[in-house]
Amino acid sequence: MIETWAHRRFLVGLAYRMLGSLAEADDAVQEAWLRASRAGGGGVDNLGGWLTTIVARICLNVLRARRAHPEEQLDGHVPDPVVAPEHDPEQAALLGDAVGLALLVVLETLTPAERVAFVLHDTFAVPFADVARLLETTPEAARQLASRGRRRVRTAALPSETIDAQREVVDAFFAAARRGDFEALLAVLHPDVVWNGDGGVMRRFSGRLTGAAEVAARALESANAKGVLRPVLVNGSAGVVVELKGRPFAVVAFAVVDGRIAQIDSITDPARVPALVASVL
Repeated sequence: MIETWAHRRFLVGLAYRMLGSLAEADDAVQEAWLRASRAGGGGVDNLGGWLTTIVARICLNVLRARRAHPEEQLDGHVPDPVVAPEHDPEQAALLGDAVGLALLVVLETLTPAERVAFVLHDTFAVPFADVARLLETTPEAARQLASRGRRRVRTAALPSETIDAQREVVDAFFAAARRGDFEALLAVLHPDVVWNGDGGVMRRFSGRLTGAAEVAARALESANAKGVLRPVLVNGSAGVVVELKGRPFAVVAFAVVDGRIAQIDSITDPARVPALVASVL
């Protein structure tokens, strides 16, 4: 089964899109590897397809388990981002390419079946017949599940600018917030901008803000001149790591569309931030 490792990058990308967590994606792929090793793959004609099915089934079980224990899911949850140095886009491309954090946030709103059907078919071109077998349903029902997921995903804010152009807007946002310029903030925010905050159990800021005025007010309230802003790539787009007193405090991702910020996703959970930024600090 040595050949299996040639599929690892593909499988981790698949699991990450389904689960929204790098740690859980790695665990899913590792479990798939163990299952495949025990079963043996000598008679398998399509090793990649076989492994895809195993990983997808593991992810489906994880997603269903989450739904069975909703009390464990905090309001305002933001999936784990891929944080990489801004000067090293190849590292971010490992998982960040075409899977922006804004998209992952939308995927979190899908049912397990919708998410699996959409990711498998629309992202990885798995035929509906194969998706149906995994979900124990009909190909037509699988098609409908993917279609519902597709309609929801169309609402995701997808960056439309180069990294340099995104960075210019993000820098303008922080500069305006730090000097207390409400009008300048409004100028860089889309009228329907959304801010998703995940503060974990500490509840530093957890929830969802909508509209330029509300987001601008929050930006002014949370601005801290003593915070050190470190430019990074978050899932392939411009973002920042905020440090306070020499320690990582937050990861903030931005979706810049047509020159304005359409979505902000911030994680200030002290139980998650250090691990998320370990590769860039």
